Amino acid sequence: MNSIKDAKEFFQQSAGRWRSQRTTHHLPFRRAESGGSDINVEFLDAADEKIAAICEMHSVDPATAIGGAFVSWDGSMAWDKENEDHKGTTVFALIPDLENPRKGKLLRERGYAEIVPVAGEYTMDEEDGLVLITEYETMSIIERFWFVNPDLRLRSSTVKRFGGFNTATFCAESRVNNADETAGIDSSQTNAFAISVW
Repeated sequence: MNSIKDAKEFFQQSAGRWRSQRTTHHLPFRRAESGGSDINVEFLDAADEKIAAICEMHSVDPATAIGGAFVSWDGSMAWDKENEDHKGTTVFALIPDLENPRKGKLLRERGYAEIVPVAGEYTMDEEDGLVLITEYETMSIIERFWFVNPDLRLRSSTVKRFGGFNTATFCAESRVNNADETAGIDSSQTNAFAISVW
């Protein structure tokens, strides 16, 4: 793959439909749980009204945003109770650092660990992976996303709760194209890894 210039380009490459699976390790219990998701990522340019709205929610000048994404997901995990599901949507806005465009703030309409607006710190590392650190009131999450190729994106994350409860997750997403849809290929046939959403 060609080098990724910044987080905006990373989001642009992430646009599209993805099928995924995920393995989460619950470290205190020494047990692992698997699951799967269908994810849709829509890139938003800086002028999109969704970007302006999320910036205003965080009291940030929309003119400082370079774009973002609208993400929706629908998934399930092995330990889900009856009628429990994992679906939702969120908006991201990228606010780059003035001195270094490869790092900055990632504003979210809602977090994954806590359903409240949240701002994380992102940076692009030397291998063009997107590293995101998000601090919540009760926990800290470190995530890294990277492309193996344009149609396979991997993710690892660690959740540290302030009370000491930790989880670690490894994920892999396979891009869904028209040929996959026509053939009726399911997520178990598209990759042999595990995955999650943003």
